[in-house]
Amino acid sequence: MILLTGGAGYIGSHANKILSKRGCKTVVYDNLSRGHLEFAKWGHFVLGDLADKDRLRFCFKNYPIDAVMHYSAFCYVGESFDHPAEYYSNNVVNTLNLLDVMVEYGVNQFIFSSTCSTYGNPLRLPISEDHPQQPINPYGKSKLMVEQILKDYDETYGIRHVSLRYFNAAGADPEGEIGEWHEPEPHLIPLAIQVADWQRDCIQIYGTDYDTPDGTCIRDYIHINDLVAAHLLALEYLQSGGPSDAFNLGNGNGFSVKEVICSVERVTGKTIKVVEAERRPGDPPCLVGSSEKARKILNWQPQYPGLDEIIKTAWLWHSNGAYFMK
Repeated sequence: MILLTGGAGYIGSHANKILSKRGCKTVVYDNLSRGHLEFAKWGHFVLGDLADKDRLRFCFKNYPIDAVMHYSAFCYVGESFDHPAEYYSNNVVNTLNLLDVMVEYGVNQFIFSSTCSTYGNPLRLPISEDHPQQPINPYGKSKLMVEQILKDYDETYGIRHVSLRYFNAAGADPEGEIGEWHEPEPHLIPLAIQVADWQRDCIQIYGTDYDTPDGTCIRDYIHINDLVAAHLLALEYLQSGGPSDAFNLGNGNGFSVKEVICSVERVTGKTIKVVEAERRPGDPPCLVGSSEKARKILNWQPQYPGLDEIIKTAWLWHSNGAYFMK
């Protein structure tokens, strides 16, 4: 059985659906502070917080957990500057609680949701796993701390792990059953779609004076199901005896903020009103990753390489599947 912490959130719920469709038994552990009970449709559900070790012990005692996929973290760069204590408490301290309970119950396979934010401002592009990790915001710092902790827990307690450094997760379940639902919504693609769907008046572009072709930030977008597929491959890698490692997950293609907005306009047939704003702290001009290592070692092959393809699934979710969000 696989434990998915934060399994009622965006990435965790998509992982839960695909794992369940493949016949895997799952248990979702979530406090629903940012996840949604409506997304915990598969497997078992335990309402609990990672700060509560006794509740975690209850989960491990009552379910035959073999591996953990850890999705329970705060993940907004801007918010991490405003509330760094909350980020270190939830992302670092609570992860330590989870790891300690894993040690108690002899569970030694761990898939960690890390981030490209651990790299900071890139010294070279595309970013590979051997790039220096010099995060420039508390969110990235908290994830790097956990990566470093995991190395010690492997050496001392034998917890083998895979750290997956995401670039920008995007899109939704192609069947429109679940999708990206944050309150408030911080991410570019769903924000632009909300403008197309008349849920907001405009979208802000934070900075138009970056050293990029059109002056706006460039990011590497990866479809949520491609991201989840890598988690399943990483678990198989550990189950087959693979050593602890870290892998980038991205498409290797960068798209600017303006290009993303244009793509949303193409997919939806709507005009997106844009308002230009000042830069936000902690936003590097360009983040594009190399995922060659994941392709070679995990045999990972993204199925949604095009930006329009990714946005079509997000539009399906928001226009048809997200009725309870409106």
